[in-house]
Amino acid sequence: MAGSTFGTIFKITTWGESHGKALGVVIDGCPAGLDLCEDDIQVYLNRRKPGQSNISTPRNEDDAVEILSGVFEGRTTGTPISLIVRNTSQISGDYSDIASCYRPGHADYTYDAKYGFRDYRGGGRSSGRETVGRVAAGAIACKILKSIGITVCAYTRSIGSIEIDMDRFDRNSILNTPTAMPDPVANEAAIHYLEMARKALNSVGGCMECIVEGLPAGIGDPVFDKLDANLAKAVMSIGAVKAVEIGDGCKVSSRYGSENNDSFRMNGNEVTKATNHAGGILGGISDGSTMVVRAHVKPTPSIMLTQHTINQSGTDIDINIQGRHDPIIVPRAVVVMECMTAVTVLDAMLVNMSARLDSVAAFYRR
Repeated sequence: MAGSTFGTIFKITTWGESHGKALGVVIDGCPAGLDLCEDDIQVYLNRRKPGQSNISTPRNEDDAVEILSGVFEGRTTGTPISLIVRNTSQISGDYSDIASCYRPGHADYTYDAKYGFRDYRGGGRSSGRETVGRVAAGAIACKILKSIGITVCAYTRSIGSIEIDMDRFDRNSILNTPTAMPDPVANEAAIHYLEMARKALNSVGGCMECIVEGLPAGIGDPVFDKLDANLAKAVMSIGAVKAVEIGDGCKVSSRYGSENNDSFRMNGNEVTKATNHAGGILGGISDGSTMVVRAHVKPTPSIMLTQHTINQSGTDIDINIQGRHDPIIVPRAVVVMECMTAVTVLDAMLVNMSARLDSVAAFYRR
């Protein structure tokens, strides 16, 4: 299977399946000298793991990470870092009834069409559980970025028709609400909305947003490796994400240029903007203002309502999906978006170190 590696210098390769023995990631290109222990990574994995509230799957995994290589005496060595998270609560029997049919909204049919064979136990590589490796790698990227004054923060922007009020934005609520909403009022409304969907044997979609603060101007490469292009690929590669926006996103298509352009201003010796419709990126390169990325997530496709599908023999059948599933994907995917954003930004910054001769000279000049 191709396509399991992402990045140019800070490069990650995830591996493992939903119901295999373990999942993990190999990270190449992490600089030597970073203080790193398993607790640094575990705090991010704990945000992603299942079974933490009644709006997530009851599958009970500790998601305990082990560092297998690349760290010695508490610091990274510059060699590949290998991380593993063992599966301990898989119940593969839940999926025996759907081994020969294609679940609506899932990758069952497309995997069969591509490979002629598929791991039907929880979707294998197409399962959301694959994101364990992304989060583990992203935790390291976040720590590196934080050490140079750059913070990455993702949260739930909306669940179904319930959207947060930015005037009530409370960053602490992201970690303290089951919805990962930074608005306690919207959180309560969303929980009620989700409970109604659950009683109707249905599921709900939503929107995630990620902001990056402290990113300097000049990061990203024109043409094919634009910062926003790579961010779109990184975030779109998260299962169930169906659309990605930068800044004001789709809203800009209905505006006049005079409404959408961000006017530049000087604040002392610092270049600033009067507005940030562009979301911190111009021409594929960061402009020094807050970077804003948004992702729209489809409803969980595994629902208990009767659905129409076909089996591998080409017979029309009805299906009721059993097992343990999230009624909404968004709250647990928020940290995945945060981590994929961090990996993309860090990789772009490392690539950027060779963009100017004066930067190279300053680094190597004695």
